[in-house]
Amino acid sequence: MTKRTKIIAIANQKGGVGKTTTVVNLAAALARRSRTVLVVDLDPQANATGGLGLEKEEGVSIYPVLLGSAEIADVIQPTAYDNLNIIPSEVDLAGAEIEIARREDHLSVIRDALAPVRESGVFDYILLDCPPSLGIVMTSSLAAADGVLVPMQAEFLAMEGLGLITNLLEQLRAGANPNLELNGILLTMVNMVATQTRDVIAMVKERFGDRVYETTIPRNVRTSEAPSYGQPVIHYDPTCKGAVAYRAFAKEFIARTPTRFNEVESATAAVPGAEPAAVGAATAEGVQVPSEIPVVAVETETVTQEPETSHDQVS
Repeated sequence: MTKRTKIIAIANQKGGVGKTTTVVNLAAALARRSRTVLVVDLDPQANATGGLGLEKEEGVSIYPVLLGSAEIADVIQPTAYDNLNIIPSEVDLAGAEIEIARREDHLSVIRDALAPVRESGVFDYILLDCPPSLGIVMTSSLAAADGVLVPMQAEFLAMEGLGLITNLLEQLRAGANPNLELNGILLTMVNMVATQTRDVIAMVKERFGDRVYETTIPRNVRTSEAPSYGQPVIHYDPTCKGAVAYRAFAKEFIARTPTRFNEVESATAAVPGAEPAAVGAATAEGVQVPSEIPVVAVETETVTQEPETSHDQVS
């Protein structure tokens, strides 16, 4: 069965909008649905690295790959979760802005670095956790991507930032990456009790239509706690509102961002009583895994929506 690895940049130049939380939990939720996922932490703060339970380690990031002093296979690290690997970040990655800016090929440097992994066909999704800026690393990341996912806080001030990143997307479409798409806008930190939140959601949907994901991510204490324990919230507290929302979002994301699994899923959905396990078995068969790329396990999971528990809170 054929597939094409999809590279999705998760980007917003404004910090504190749930960008890295979305990267970590989308990756974990996809992995639990038997998708093979590589997270690339391009943010020097290394929050995605910590959120998946890894420590920063000098020389273990995409930075030496960009400098040409390491192979990308050497910096791919396993996580505690099946089907989920990461290229961590490190403090030195802050120097990437200067190093890349000096190069004539600065818009293609991340695309070229990721090419061996993409061409290997090991991963269904490569998720790029972009730094919260409109600098060279962000721009090069978008130039490498098939699509851009924009997590956006459901507040009026966030609308301006959304306009900036969509303008950048249009500029790249006109030059370095003609096939770049707006994968979608994910509304985060949503409090549907607030009139402002409902107004912002209506405005975003009016402007961007079906590019806005139906799933929204609520404000949730357990989601905020999970990174301090080095876990995605879907593992830290699977029944809390944040975990339920991110699992629903992953399902919607898969439908919008097809890879090899979708043919099998469509066939499975058409047969009453078909076992979800058939998806993993069929898609794993015949996949060539180069020895230099870490092997990730392929398991399947029947995903159910659990009831909320009493410890869940909204803050």
